[in-house]
Parts: sequence; C-alpha cells; structure tokens
Amino acid sequence: MADKHLCAADTRMGKLFVAPDNLKPLPHDAVEAAITQVLEAEADARAAVVGARGEATQIAEQAREQARRLSVHTDRRIHRVRAAFTAKLTAEVAALEAEAAALGAEHDLTPAEAARVDMAVVALAREMTESAT
Repeated sequence: MADKHLCAADTRMGKLFVAPDNLKPLPHDAVEAAITQVLEAEADARAAVVGARGEATQIAEQAREQARRLSVHTDRRIHRVRAAFTAKLTAEVAALEAEAAALGAEHDLTPAEAARVDMAVVALAREMTESAT
C-alpha cells in the first residue's frame, strides 16, 4: 500500500513516476520531458552563474580603471597645487629678502638731507635748552 502513495521514484532503481493526484504512472515521454527540463534549467543556471561572474569581473575592472583615472587626476591636481604654492612662496621669500636687503643697506645722505637733519638737531637743541631755563 505504501507504493501507491509514491509521487515519484528513482528511475535508476526501475520504479515508475506517478502523478501525485491520481496515482497513475506517467508516460515515458513525460518523464523524459521532465528530466530534460531539469537538465536545461541546470544548464541555464550554470550559464547564468558564468554570466554573473563575467559581469562581476567586468564591473571590478571598470572600478579599477575608474580608480586609476581618479588617482592620475588627483596626482596631477596635487602637483599643480604644489607648483603654485612653491611659486608663490618663492616670490614672497624673494620680496622679503629684497626688503631686508633694502633695510640693511647704508644710505648716504644727500646735501639737502644732511641740511634738514642739521636744522632738526638745532631746533631740538634750542627747544631743549630754552625749556630748561
């Protein structure tokens, strides 16, 4: 009686497939069709896995290429910023050095400048001595 409730049995063992609702054996063509359908589904699944792996590989390669391009672009920008900074720094240092050199240089007074200094010294001395008396 247990054999009557079998839905499907292993064909390798020589048993017949039966439909679950009416317990009648399936025709040989239906069994072959079912096996073929399962094998085709398995082949489709394997092909889908291979396709997905290929797609994943392609996505990873595109990501690596994008990262490489970004790295090159970033390196170029960093180089330009550093070059601009160096040029500006060099110009500012040169200006400071020129200003320091100008401040440290001796200046010979012209006769007019010497006369103005002499007049200022006389005026200061007169102011100091007059206020003291």
